[in-house]
Amino acid sequence: MKLDVKEDPALGDVEVRIRCPRIDRRVRRIIEAAEIEDLRLVAQEGGYLRVVAAADVLYAETVDAKTFLYTADKVLETGLSLSELEEHLQDTEFVRATRQMLVNLAHVQGLRPYLNARLELALSNGERVVASRQFSPDIKKRIGL
Repeated sequence: MKLDVKEDPALGDVEVRIRCPRIDRRVRRIIEAAEIEDLRLVAQEGGYLRVVAAADVLYAETVDAKTFLYTADKVLETGLSLSELEEHLQDTEFVRATRQMLVNLAHVQGLRPYLNARLELALSNGERVVASRQFSPDIKKRIGL
């Protein structure tokens, strides 16, 4: 892979151009990473509405009919259902890990087999989450295993 970066102060925003012989898994991951950088989510924290970059979210989980976004150091509540959030984050690094959880693969630093064909995912903040056996094959495929 050849990477060419040119700084141009005349540009108003970042421009990304990808030239490739074919769009493969590697190119798709680059596209997903670029797209997620501009995605913003609105959530509540301490009675205030906050805007959080989707790229900063490690995972999202529904607990007692409420959906929470987990960053490296915060837990925020979003008004979106997990299905709405999944739709909003489609074509990004987010993948369904359980019926109640989406995980940002960009923050998965390792994984290992867990009981009953499940996967334990080690996240960038040191936390570990378990993906159900129903969604484990998709996670392995998206990671490239």
